[in-house]
Amino acid sequence: MDLVDCKSALKTLNSGLPIIFPTDTLPAIGCLPKFSNIIYEFKKRDRNKPLILMGSEHKHLIDYVHESAKKDYEYVASKYWPGALTIVIPASEKQTVNLTSKDFTIGLRIPNSYVAQSLLRETGPLLTSSANISGFKGSITAEGIAQDFPSVKILGPIPWEKSSGKASTIIFWKKSGNWRLIREGEVLVKELH
Repeated sequence: MDLVDCKSALKTLNSGLPIIFPTDTLPAIGCLPKFSNIIYEFKKRDRNKPLILMGSEHKHLIDYVHESAKKDYEYVASKYWPGALTIVIPASEKQTVNLTSKDFTIGLRIPNSYVAQSLLRETGPLLTSSANISGFKGSITAEGIAQDFPSVKILGPIPWEKSSGKASTIIFWKKSGNWRLIREGEVLVKELH
């Protein structure tokens, strides 16, 4: 297992390679947005499935949100983040280069994990997916993940802080004040009820 700290993780990411790190839900594989193809290659993931952009604070992700949805984004983000909630929202025209979806939306999340936030403060926002080979249930331990991804560097120290092992709740912004539940997870979003 090839462990890295936050500083050396940035060097790896800048070289175009992904790293694996813990979050509050499932471990993630992440890369700098300009290298999004690498995650699809390592995971053997369908390129029609978008990735999630994680940040350390919601103000670091606001520039990715379309003007029409910023007010709702700010409200939901300030209420539920950091936490196990992914917001799918229209993307800002300025940030379309980082999109992995075909419908000009972007999934955003701030994990409630000290280790993940420390990494994201060092690297800036990262495009992420769960650290498993697509179609297979992945491990939630660094040791198990290292077997699936032997050539990917893993953020230390290990053992990692405890995570829930469950995927995040995903909500989709339809229009002002109107959200739709895509995937139920740990977080119950009152705005939907």
